[in-house]
Amino acid sequence: MENSKDQANTGASGPKGLARGSVSVKERLVAPDLARGFMLLVIALAHAPLWLSASEVNLSGRPMGGGVVDEVVNFLSILFVDSRGLPLFAILLGYGLAMMVNRQQSAGTSEPESKRLLRRRALYLLLFGFVNVVVIGGIDILAEYGFYTLLIGWLLFRGDRALKRAIVIVSLFYLIVLPVAWIGLAHLDVPINAMVNSGSASYVETAIINLINFPFMILGGLFMYPMILPVLIGIWVARKGFFEAGRKRLTGIAVAGTSISIVGGLPLALLGTPLWSASPTTVAVLSVLQMLTGIAGGIGYAAIFGLIGSAITRAGPLVGSMVAMGRRSLTFYLFIELMLVIVLSPVAFGFGQELHVAGAAILAVLVWLVSLLVASGMERKGVRGPADALLRKLIYRR
Repeated sequence: MENSKDQANTGASGPKGLARGSVSVKERLVAPDLARGFMLLVIALAHAPLWLSASEVNLSGRPMGGGVVDEVVNFLSILFVDSRGLPLFAILLGYGLAMMVNRQQSAGTSEPESKRLLRRRALYLLLFGFVNVVVIGGIDILAEYGFYTLLIGWLLFRGDRALKRAIVIVSLFYLIVLPVAWIGLAHLDVPINAMVNSGSASYVETAIINLINFPFMILGGLFMYPMILPVLIGIWVARKGFFEAGRKRLTGIAVAGTSISIVGGLPLALLGTPLWSASPTTVAVLSVLQMLTGIAGGIGYAAIFGLIGSAITRAGPLVGSMVAMGRRSLTFYLFIELMLVIVLSPVAFGFGQELHVAGAAILAVLVWLVSLLVASGMERKGVRGPADALLRKLIYRR
């Protein structure tokens, strides 16, 4: 995902018809890259528990119960991690798409050529997602983001009125469809990530199962998670100069977004404690509430990183490493998924059969820290993320 400070005609040009190439390092804003770097930790914390073998899981596949430390980790994760990091990534996806199209058209690229560039990006994201799911065996968001780009990419070439209308329609769609879908799932008593929790010990068998499930995973995500909405919001905030907004405005958005997210996630978090139990229908409704308010959390997180980015005059080692990782977010997303599969999956070391939730959280943090060190080293040596560089080469064809 890309971002820029201006619309200057910089960078190497791609095929005939493109007025410019991809975003240069000097054009990138700090805040979105900082957000991507930190949210890779959130993704790791959200995905690691899904590989654990557990007798009791919630609808999203998170193992419940365990010791007091496990219950605390689950409580905090439902409030701040689950369905919070993915909306922010979706917002950044929409933001990056809008900036990419805006840069091209400002530099003189025609609308048809800009649309072809957008389609190439979407199709190659689908391909990268396929590799992640089938070859690596990871838990994927790339293919869904590619699919969503194909679905709503045309809105990037329409005005604000069409975009606002789409946001309203999609919001109404999810308000109706999500409760129905999750109530049905709750009464089937099958968690959404059941295949992850009961993975085969054979790599070939797992790859075949993932290959068969791949298209259903993409279509299922369309109806089970409200991810198109934050993508549209990301397009909207890009048009309104979100990360360039004043500190007062960003502070208000950060406080409101995170507050809504915490309040909306609290009932579901309490269900994972001995304090409260509920019927399957209630659990499903609270799961939907937690997901929908997670979009507000994603917006709040984005505002927080906007505030941090605007305040940074000189990045220290930690912030600089997080920015470096954010600049290579595709590479390190795939790296983190690979590490989780190797350590936790039954096809490799299989520690998911032994660890509890707290242990999985520690592992997620360690994998992220290793990624942070690697990203910092790559930044010092001027090495681009191989997956990010490959994607740009494929879509810009240079």
